[in-house]
Amino acid sequence: MENLIRLKDVEKFYESGYGRTYVLRRINLEINAGEFVTIMGPSGAGKSTLLHILGMLDNDYEGDYDFLEQPVHRLKPKLRNLLHKENVGFVFQAYHLIDDLTVYENLEVPLSYRNIKRAEREAMVCDMLDRFQIVGKRDLYPNQLSGGQQQLVGIARALVIEPKVILADEPTGNLHTSQGKEIMDIFTELNDEGTTIVQVTHSEENARYSRRIVQLRDGWIQTDEQI
Repeated sequence: MENLIRLKDVEKFYESGYGRTYVLRRINLEINAGEFVTIMGPSGAGKSTLLHILGMLDNDYEGDYDFLEQPVHRLKPKLRNLLHKENVGFVFQAYHLIDDLTVYENLEVPLSYRNIKRAEREAMVCDMLDRFQIVGKRDLYPNQLSGGQQQLVGIARALVIEPKVILADEPTGNLHTSQGKEIMDIFTELNDEGTTIVQVTHSEENARYSRRIVQLRDGWIQTDEQI
């Protein structure tokens, strides 16, 4: 199985007048292509920080991070951004859609970073609209959508680049139970098709969709178990 992510002795801390405050301590973690991994732990355990490091959104840490055998910790910002944009789809609890763009335009944004012809971009966006049954919403703005619809658009936007991995930070945190189940069913389907998924959640229910749970506490990996 292809190794996608490898962290070795990754640590993150903040300096203050009282010394160092650690957020993550000696994180050693490997994730293979095709896994569905849940990161859990109490508030302040370092879950979201770890996810942001995995997504190359946070580069202020110590230790080694290899993604597809590329040494992320040594890459220059331009190459790191390219690796992120071509391989990582992020799904946030707060959706992070662009308010003054339509659904269609929001989905097109990740493709605009690539050298893709307009007709091909259009086909890729339309495929996503169709897949998530939001064709009728294409010309609406985020504030005209329900929370569940906004999250569907967020997932479609993450998927439109055909990423190697989806990183989801509390993806159902703002949704009703039925909407949350719909999102998790979509993740299961994507994982069955081969997409690697790493989610951060407090929800035991959501965790049961995954096949491996990593428990963090006070910045340390406490347990890492297959389920």
